[in-house]
Amino acid sequence: MRYKIGFDFPYLDQKHLQHAHSHFAFYGWVSHLLMVLMVSYIELGSNLTINRKYHNLIFGNLVCGYGMLFSFILWGYHPISITFSTGSILISYLFTFFFLRDSKSVSLQSGASRWFRAALIFNVLASIGTFVLAYLMVNKLVTQNLYLASVYFYLHFMYNGWFFFACIGLLIVMIQKQNITSPLPSYVFWMFTLSCFPAYVLSALWLPLPNWVYYIVVVSALVQLSAWMITLNKLRVIYTLIQTRLTAFFRLVIWVLSIAMSIKFLLQTASVIPSVAKLAFGFRPIIIAYLHLVLLGIVSVFLIGIIHEEDTHEMAQSSSRVFGKYVLLCGIYATEFILGIQGIASFAYIRIPFVNEFLFILATIMFIGILMIFFTHLGGIKKMIFLIYDLTHKIHSSHSCIFDI
Repeated sequence: MRYKIGFDFPYLDQKHLQHAHSHFAFYGWVSHLLMVLMVSYIELGSNLTINRKYHNLIFGNLVCGYGMLFSFILWGYHPISITFSTGSILISYLFTFFFLRDSKSVSLQSGASRWFRAALIFNVLASIGTFVLAYLMVNKLVTQNLYLASVYFYLHFMYNGWFFFACIGLLIVMIQKQNITSPLPSYVFWMFTLSCFPAYVLSALWLPLPNWVYYIVVVSALVQLSAWMITLNKLRVIYTLIQTRLTAFFRLVIWVLSIAMSIKFLLQTASVIPSVAKLAFGFRPIIIAYLHLVLLGIVSVFLIGIIHEEDTHEMAQSSSRVFGKYVLLCGIYATEFILGIQGIASFAYIRIPFVNEFLFILATIMFIGILMIFFTHLGGIKKMIFLIYDLTHKIHSSHSCIFDI
C-alpha cells in the first residue's frame, strides 16, 4: 500500500487496499490478540480449562479477519467482504456474552475484570456506528456530516474504549503477577469510563453544537487527562519496584508508551480549542498521524511488549527475534515522526519532499522486523514438528521391540 502511494502500481485499487488494511488491523490483529490474551486471563484466574467455545470463536474471528483482508483487496465493499465483516462483529457479540458470564468466576484481584468488561461493552457500542452507516447507505440518506459522525463514533469507541480498556486490563494482570495488588484505584476506572461517552464529541466538534454540550466535552477531556496523569504517577511508583524483574525490551516499551500516551491525551485536550479542532479535522495528514499514533505507536507496541514479557520459552531469548522487535519499533516510531512532521507542515500548507518515499522505506523496515520475528517463531515450529516426529518414531520403535519379544 505504501509502495502504491509513492510509485506507479496499477494492478490493485488503493481504496480497496486501505479498507483491507484497516479492517484486518482492527479484527485480524488487535481484536484477535486481545481476545486471545483475555481468554488466558480467565484460564489463569479460574484454574479451569477454557471451554472449546472460545477456541471456536477466536478461530472464527481469524477466518473473518483473513477473509476481509483478501476480499477487500480484490473487490472492496462487496457482499463477500461485508459478510466477513458482519461475521466478525457477530463473533465479538458472542465473545462478549460468554466473557461477561465466565469472568465472574475469576479470582484475580485488583479489578482487571472491570476493565475487560467495560472494553467489551465499548466494542459492542462501537459497532453501532457501522450499522448506522450501513442503514444510511442502504436508504440513501448519507450526508457528509452523518457519514463522518458514524465513522468517528465507531473509531472513538474502538480506540478509546475497546482497545484502551482491554490494554489497561492486561497491564493490571501483568502487574499482579509481580505480587502487586490494586495497582490502580477504582476511581481512575470510573473517570475513564464515564468521560469516554461525552469524549466522543471531541471527534465531532465540527458539528453545530450548543454551548452546554461543548462545556461537557471540555470537562470530559480534562477528566481524561487528569485520570491519565494519576495513572502515570501510579505506574511510575510500580515501575521503580519491579523494573529489575522486567526485560530490557519491555522497559523500553514502557518508556516510549508513557511518552506516546501523554502526547495522545495532550493532543486530545488541545482539540477542545475550536481553532485547533478546525485545523485538525481540516487536514487529512493530521487525522492519519493521530490514528496511527494510537493504533500503531501505542496499542500495537503495547501488545508486542506484553507478548515479549509473557513469553517464557527458551526461544524468547533468541537474539534475532529480540533484534527484530527493536527493528520493528524503530520503523513504527520513525513512521510516526514522519507522519507528525507531515501533519504539522500541512498547517502551513508546506509540502514535505519525498515523504511518500520515506514512508515506503520505513514500511519496508517494519516488514523486515516482522519477518525476523516470524522466522524465529518458524524455527520453533519446525523444532516442535521434529520433536513430535522423533517422539512418534520412538513410540513406534518401542512397540516394535515389544512385538519382537
